[in-house]
Amino acid sequence: QVQLVESGGGLVQAGGSLRLSCVASTRTFSRYAMGWFRQAPGKEREFVAFITWNAGITGYADSVKGRFTISRDIAKNTMYLQMNSLKPEDTAIYFCAKKMTLSAPYDNWGQGTQVTVSS
Repeated sequence: QVQLVESGGGLVQAGGSLRLSCVASTRTFSRYAMGWFRQAPGKEREFVAFITWNAGITGYADSVKGRFTISRDIAKNTMYLQMNSLKPEDTAIYFCAKKMTLSAPYDNWGQGTQVTVSS
């Protein structure tokens, strides 16, 4: 069973930046895409960004477009989320997950990393 581990969260002031990482415990496992999601207190988990693993095609939620950048390092088996111009409303636990095919649901959720943006 592949495990995904997120890191890089922390406390930052509004306007600041953070870079999150998501590392897979197994180097050789197939995946179509990986994604970042977040869940704020009292709210449902929401999509943030995705990247297809081989082609590197990306997509973003409107709320983060232009501020966040998703990327992956195939050699390091790691996905990143560069978050710039952070806002207090970006405060949430950030999770990474993978999907095996275009139509498959995301699975193998990590434990999450807390991002707190102070105003």
